[in-house]
Amino acid sequence: MSRSGKFIRDPEALLHIVDQLKSQGKRVVMTNGCFDVLHVGHIRCLKGAKEQGDVLVVAVNDDASMKRLKLAGRPIMPELERIEILEALECVDFITLFSEERVDRLLLMLKPHVHAKGTDYTEETVPERETVLSYGGRIAIVGDAKTHSSTDLIRAIARLEKENRPA
Repeated sequence: MSRSGKFIRDPEALLHIVDQLKSQGKRVVMTNGCFDVLHVGHIRCLKGAKEQGDVLVVAVNDDASMKRLKLAGRPIMPELERIEILEALECVDFITLFSEERVDRLLLMLKPHVHAKGTDYTEETVPERETVLSYGGRIAIVGDAKTHSSTDLIRAIARLEKENRPA
């Protein structure tokens, strides 16, 4: 795993960093997701999230929460590999893991100025909407139309594998 310093496992340590950045006048944006089998939709969403402020914090579902949320056999990539890939992206400033189905606890702790979600949501349907509004945060819908998914990509690879298997 790389040592970029972007991955902050301890939420209290991340809170300290975020508070320092806010005291410097930095606008903090947070987004969250599984980021299993990274694709162009993820990249566009992350870039769009970063455009909403100065600092982008990405909360990544840990392996256990992904197993509860996704299809059997997920995640494809373990959490530390997903984090390492996200660390390599210029638009990502900090990364942390979370184990709940929703990211409300981290939002209440960090209180980012903006909570960014992909276009599979609207401002009204973001699951953490009430949490963000409760501390005065703003919701931003970012990225391109939801025409990409890790699940679809995995299915396409499986289909190709099946079609190209010797008889």
